Amino acid sequence: MYAVRVRHGGRALHRCFLTRLCSTLPAVQRALNYTEGSKIGGYTIQKVTSVPDLLLTAVKLKHEATSAQHLHLARNDPNNLFSVQFRTPAPDSTGVPHILEHLVLCGSERFTCRDPFFKMLSRSLATFMNAFTSSDFTMFPFSTQNPKDFQNLLSVYLDAVFFPRLQQLDFWQEGWRLEHMKTEDPTSPIVFKGVVFNEMKGAFSSREQLFCEHSQRALQPVGYGGSSGGDPIAIPDLSWQQLCAYHASHYHPSNARFLTYGDMPLDGHLKQIEDEVLSRFQRSSPPPVVASEPRWNRPHSIQITCPPDPLAPEPTKQEAACVSFLLSSITDSFESFTLSLLGSLLVSGPNAPFYQALIEAQIGSDFTPTIGYEGNTKDGVFSVGLQGLGEGDSATVVDVIDQVIAQVVESGFTDERVEALLHKMELGLKHQTTNFGLTLASAVASTWNHDGDPVEVLRVEDHVQRLRACLRDNPKYLQEKVAHYLQQNKHRLVLTMLPEAAFGERQLSAEAEKLQAKISSLGVDERAHLVQQGLHLQREQDKDDASCLPTLRTVDVQPKISPTIMHIKTTSGGVPVLCCDQPTNGVVYFRAFINSHTLTGEMKTLLPLFCSVLTKMGLASMDYRQLAQRMDLTTGDLNVTPCIQNDHSSLDAYEQGVLFSSMCLDKNVDKMMDLWKDIFTSSIFEDLDRLKTLLLMAAQELANGVTDCGHMYAMTRAARLLTPAGDIRENFEGLAQVSLMKRLSEYTDVNHLIGKLSRLQHQLLTSGNLRCSINSTPEKTEHALMAVDRFVASLPKSTPKQSPLVQATVLQKSLPCEDGNEKMIRHLLLQSWFRPCEMKTYFQLDVPVSFAAHCLRCVPFTDPDYASLQVLARLLGSKFLHREIREKGGAYGGAAKMTNGNFTFFSYRDPSPHNSLSTFERSKSWACSGKYNAQDVDEAKLSVFSAIDAPLAPSEKGQALFLSGISEEMRQKHREAVFSVNQDSLVDVATRYLEKGAQTSGVTIIGPQNKTLTRDPSWIVH
Repeated sequence: MYAVRVRHGGRALHRCFLTRLCSTLPAVQRALNYTEGSKIGGYTIQKVTSVPDLLLTAVKLKHEATSAQHLHLARNDPNNLFSVQFRTPAPDSTGVPHILEHLVLCGSERFTCRDPFFKMLSRSLATFMNAFTSSDFTMFPFSTQNPKDFQNLLSVYLDAVFFPRLQQLDFWQEGWRLEHMKTEDPTSPIVFKGVVFNEMKGAFSSREQLFCEHSQRALQPVGYGGSSGGDPIAIPDLSWQQLCAYHASHYHPSNARFLTYGDMPLDGHLKQIEDEVLSRFQRSSPPPVVASEPRWNRPHSIQITCPPDPLAPEPTKQEAACVSFLLSSITDSFESFTLSLLGSLLVSGPNAPFYQALIEAQIGSDFTPTIGYEGNTKDGVFSVGLQGLGEGDSATVVDVIDQVIAQVVESGFTDERVEALLHKMELGLKHQTTNFGLTLASAVASTWNHDGDPVEVLRVEDHVQRLRACLRDNPKYLQEKVAHYLQQNKHRLVLTMLPEAAFGERQLSAEAEKLQAKISSLGVDERAHLVQQGLHLQREQDKDDASCLPTLRTVDVQPKISPTIMHIKTTSGGVPVLCCDQPTNGVVYFRAFINSHTLTGEMKTLLPLFCSVLTKMGLASMDYRQLAQRMDLTTGDLNVTPCIQNDHSSLDAYEQGVLFSSMCLDKNVDKMMDLWKDIFTSSIFEDLDRLKTLLLMAAQELANGVTDCGHMYAMTRAARLLTPAGDIRENFEGLAQVSLMKRLSEYTDVNHLIGKLSRLQHQLLTSGNLRCSINSTPEKTEHALMAVDRFVASLPKSTPKQSPLVQATVLQKSLPCEDGNEKMIRHLLLQSWFRPCEMKTYFQLDVPVSFAAHCLRCVPFTDPDYASLQVLARLLGSKFLHREIREKGGAYGGAAKMTNGNFTFFSYRDPSPHNSLSTFERSKSWACSGKYNAQDVDEAKLSVFSAIDAPLAPSEKGQALFLSGISEEMRQKHREAVFSVNQDSLVDVATRYLEKGAQTSGVTIIGPQNKTLTRDPSWIVH
């Protein structure tokens, strides 16, 4: 333990004794023993603040020699977090902050190996490791529950950000470079390569990303006129020398804000940071600032274009229009809190005036990506607008927005509406997430970045009480804010976005022009040197010495799982209730699962839609607005989702159903269960306009997500015909669901759906196939059980299905599946007959980069081979795929995973998906060859344990048993199997499951036009 030095020996001994004594106290109490103005090493304690609503004590410090700031959030949470952030405004759109974020993680003074950051993923038990580039700051956070691991990761992170090597080769790899398409072939075309270059090509193909980028840059052109992530057309204008200069001027302790969180003692963190970094620096020139935005004296308007969306719910309505306002500085935390609440009052839920005037009027399909209050830049922003507009609708949207603002200024908000949102804030404060430290670090980052007080951001309860006082003193307080910030604000932007058929072609043309200009600027020797440069980079990428890095070993892993105390009760109606006593901070969490195997095929198809609208259509006794208000006053929302659970012991068995979940303050548990009773027994679906609105919103949301989560959609599609659950998962969660919602939203008359949704309600929402769970503090469990018992007793009765599982009959191990017999296979699946089926699918989208997945049918969770396959996936990802797909191939990501009984390879934002498919095949051969050592295997096992032992929030404990039937004994047996994995077992499973033809497989590519794929008859093209 690091003791604070004082001049007198006796006092020094006394202080050391106190420090040791305090280290045994809970973290929150220990931190309260610090006094303002006292010294800890080179630091001065500036402020000690108790924040009881978040169960923490905040300690603010300053390092005197360097001016580095430090915030410690002491909380009795073993999942400790560290982050360091730097103010990094973008000088232009070359993406220098983003590329630098990548580059500092590619090797440093002490840790000279390539990519120490990625290598540490398999050498630690980190519960989180990443880095973020925001609009004006860059953050490097990690979290772990292991003290030794915390010290290891802290050393790596500190050395990375303050003493990086910043090698030019790494700049070429991570940023951009010119290289022959085939590195070793000088006759192949010269192209742009680079991880960030391809990442941002993917990002700028997203309509949502384009809208957000242009909105911010146009509203705040002085402070945020450049793109911190990088515009793909501008990225090749950045030089390595410019990047190095940016690091020298921005990554200095005087521009650093350190944050630590959790139950580990602060003194040790401060000593390590000072010894390894701060002692080597002195105070420098003032840190960079983000220029203040001059206020406009008149509103501005701009128009941009975007690629058409083939998945749009209404193909002829693809325009978007938004009005944005620049507000006050985010450093005033109470004003930001007030504006955030005001934003929610204006746009959130069916009782919000903008929702009623814009969404319910069905002028468009959904709000624009920029919606409500955002406090992520120096000044806050409020935006409201619609997407899915027809030609000429933009002017209507702007007019309606002005009318609503005037109406709110005149009429204000009801007291009940304000109370409902304040209640949700109170509940949100008490709700504990899995990585709470990261949530807090993210919450304070922007305000702290601009020299606001981060602790004040956390004192939400104080802000609530102050707001209540303001409303008591002045009932028109919020109306006056709307008048000042929206009605009278001249700093206002109207942004319209139109689809452009030639958008993608124009982007490619601009890239080709930039490429030609770069090639033309090369001298003869430089051009001739490109092959050697590419080969040199490739040789460096093949180096894999990580011996300089600290590491944990599997001997550092606990041999036993931490038990979760659970007990099963039964309601008077015979429904089982899993009770899990947890420190939930005054919150009760409820879940119910209803098995849906008794539904017919048509009813199953509509199950996702039913789940989406069930809590949003209203009841027999109240309309949907009144229902929404009741929910906001009582709970933190009622969530309904379709759910497919693979059986833990058979690939050909699964459980399909619906998961109902909610949370409430423990005083509201009776009201919450009454809400569920009314939802189950008296929901109505007769409001056609409301149903149409919800359909459009759901379809638009799904369409927007494909370009961001394309790898997930590709993996789901590739697994479609490998297991019986795979086809259902594709229809519930995959591109099939996107297509279905698009078709349903195109109906002008949705009357035919009303009867089907009502039949679903009557067939499904009964007590016969129901099970429930409760997570709460022990003293509240009995009361919650009584409320659940009353809920179950109110439900219609039905005969329970004897087994919750569907066991498919396997007709044949494998069947090559052509386009013509896909319907036959799906028909068999719906009849609980099943054939594992080989299928290659290509989805053509107007995006510049692709997503690829290759999936193999393997074994269920309890199979003895599952642990070895799980470790093998981690080994392949860290030792082969990362290097080949990301470093050499230029994709943003590539890895392997073992999930739902399938072994899956995937790539993300990939410029060469066909090459990645070949890489997947080569990785199989590498796995079978056994060209890895015992340490490689140990690191892969450590990576698996990192996932197994990831912290669970109190609300999530016991859910493996509740949803999947995976008991503590099964989890312990699986843990022991992971410990026992060795090189021989990995070679064995690689040979039996990964070798070509060993298992039935599926392949999917989602990406731009590819003539090779469209002409290949072995691919099914969509």
